[in-house]
Amino acid sequence: MAETKTAKNSLAAKQGGTVVEKKEKTIFDVIESGKAQFAAALPKHMSGDKFIRVAITCIRQNPKLAACSQPSLLGAFMTAAQLGLEPGVLGQCYLIPYGNECNFQLGYKGMIELLRRTGQLSDIYAYPVYSNDEFSIEYGLERTLKHVPAFSNPDGRGEVTGFYSVAILKDGTRAFEYMTVKEVKEHEEKYRKGKFKNKVWDDNFVEMSLKTVTKKMLKWLPISVEMIENLRKDNATFKMNEETKEITGSYNDDLFGDAEVIDESTGEIIKKDVKDNDVVDLNKDDVVETLFNK
Repeated sequence: MAETKTAKNSLAAKQGGTVVEKKEKTIFDVIESGKAQFAAALPKHMSGDKFIRVAITCIRQNPKLAACSQPSLLGAFMTAAQLGLEPGVLGQCYLIPYGNECNFQLGYKGMIELLRRTGQLSDIYAYPVYSNDEFSIEYGLERTLKHVPAFSNPDGRGEVTGFYSVAILKDGTRAFEYMTVKEVKEHEEKYRKGKFKNKVWDDNFVEMSLKTVTKKMLKWLPISVEMIENLRKDNATFKMNEETKEITGSYNDDLFGDAEVIDESTGEIIKKDVKDNDVVDLNKDDVVETLFNK
């Protein structure tokens, strides 16, 4: 089990001629001391006290997080707060330790939550497909997708064979995407950080696969700059400067290079050039502010 890290503030001070050693702060103390910053980043429907409790619970449930650098751990929590998502058991987002760095990763439920908040969609959903289900896709001038689950099959639905996601915009525009199990696994291997698959994929393969196919489907839809910039925070590492409280990190552009982006102020579809090494200052929070004010 990883030891709880302490902040570097164990300095001796003299009081009345006596040397008194200051108590070292644990990571839990550091998170508690940042309550005001987290509360300021959270949307109105979320409580700062509750978010602190969730953050502390995350570390206790996964002690390896305490071994991560404090800037990356605090940066991941702040990213979750800015997006208004709870890390952990709800599956909205996850904090993944990679060596001494903490990686922020969206869950399927978190992605759907962000997409619903945009107000651009009338519906969005994703399902796994099993070998005994009736499933067909047709492309061409009329694209169709039909899925009849084998709920009444005495042998069960069989093994999972793939995943699909469907989105319907308020103007009636529809889009769908399908990926086989093999394609999902290849995608995870291509974009994973490090050599080994992280525990979230091991424990939540179906959920993470639904997120992957949904994310791939989005590039067929004209979605806002704000939405793309929020989704690009997925599977990325952010760091918080403990003195200035500034958050910096690198965008992740595994799927959005060809996406159509719409300028919400004009309704115009634009093309946003993105470089893999773009750095975002998360303190310039117009992206999150626009999202939550919809």
